[in-house]
Amino acid sequence: MSETADIVRQTKSGLASLRRRTVVGLLRTWREVKGTAMHAISGEVRPSLPKEDIEHLEKQMQLCFDSPGGEITARANTAELGRTYLGLNEAGRAKFLKILASDFDVDHTKLSELTKTYNGSTSPTERMRLEVELRQVLVSPRSVILRQFTALPDGFKFLVNMRSDLLPLIGKDSKLKGLEFDLKSILSTWFDIGLLDLLEITWNSPAALLEKLIEYEAVHRVASWDDLKNRLDADRRVFAFFHNKMPLEPLIFVHVALVDGMSDNIQSLLDEETPVFDTDKADTAIFYSISNAQKGLAGISFGNFLIKRVVSVLTEEMKNIKTFATLSPIPAFRTWLDPLLIKADESVLQPDECKKLIELSGQDNAARALYAFLESSWHTDKALAASLKPILMRLCAHYLVEQRKSDKLLDPVANFHLFNGARLERLNWLADISPKGLKQSAAIMVNYYYKLADIDDNHEEFATHGKIVAGKQVRGYLK
Repeated sequence: MSETADIVRQTKSGLASLRRRTVVGLLRTWREVKGTAMHAISGEVRPSLPKEDIEHLEKQMQLCFDSPGGEITARANTAELGRTYLGLNEAGRAKFLKILASDFDVDHTKLSELTKTYNGSTSPTERMRLEVELRQVLVSPRSVILRQFTALPDGFKFLVNMRSDLLPLIGKDSKLKGLEFDLKSILSTWFDIGLLDLLEITWNSPAALLEKLIEYEAVHRVASWDDLKNRLDADRRVFAFFHNKMPLEPLIFVHVALVDGMSDNIQSLLDEETPVFDTDKADTAIFYSISNAQKGLAGISFGNFLIKRVVSVLTEEMKNIKTFATLSPIPAFRTWLDPLLIKADESVLQPDECKKLIELSGQDNAARALYAFLESSWHTDKALAASLKPILMRLCAHYLVEQRKSDKLLDPVANFHLFNGARLERLNWLADISPKGLKQSAAIMVNYYYKLADIDDNHEEFATHGKIVAGKQVRGYLK
């Protein structure tokens, strides 16, 4: 097994283990929800949700929607439905979600009738009454069921995980899209930026939280506890957004290095043997990893607020820090480049680049030659790397600045930072020679510079006109 494959396997295994512990915790918590449901249903649902168990499940869902009895009974019924979901396997959960999406959708017949009546009414009083009815009928039964989970202990984490299960299933299924809309609406309301707390994570934070920091890290894998300790040392900071309903679950977190000058190599930045830097001599804060920890909150934006809040905290705490920048990956550079090279498309290359690649390789097609180099250990050959540098750096600058789909740049990290008002400051050669860095971006990384005086203007230029503010070095590669 390759090193990259092994890393992926370990990460998936860790996340799966974390998910299992979450499920066990939810089940344990919900068993403690006291009270006897007045309208209890006998029967059980097996993990794969076979056809003969569906009627029982639908009765459970209907009971949650009807909510007979008092608050204790309603909580017990909702907890029972949640336990049913948590007891299902992957196939069973997919069936559960499709039943919830289709059988508990908006009553479209009633909606059509009310709309027709409303359009035909001329009485202001009657139209006002019908507007109230329209609002009520537009509230889907499934959203009523989902909202009841917010009253349960750890119910928010349950909904976040349910949306995580749902997102890969949606495709073109309009019913599932409706369910996803309901879930996102509920979560967006509760996870509004004004309801989140920015906290610093340190080596003294609870072990359960530190473990999640390891498992959720999505940019630069944490290799060990010693590696994590290094990232939490005196010249490092980690900040995260939390919600009081999920106190030990970071929503999104950022790693910051306090350094002298703008960092240009991630291996040097993460080297455990490097002495701790004197933060009194630091003039730059480098954001080198931002990870969304909850897949179920995808599309609910926290990252732009996170960076600005961290900048504010560090500015207040450390008066010597004057520069705020990132050392960012370019995750989709080779995803864009490789298919062109595989097709032997030389149009992406300039004539002098084609000539150089053919001379270096002895092949008759420059695009195929470049792809062959990228699939080799080219970075260990100093002479070859020096020859490839101007070609790959120009292609990377072109990709970051000029390659778009609709109104967005192809690169998601570039979109994120440029929309937040950063400047595309500098490309860094051989900045990440890990297997992941080589495979994603030919080892190139980028600095996005958050110059405080220019953030608002840069944001407006990019958001309104799609204009990218780039540093001198990047502009040079684009000539």
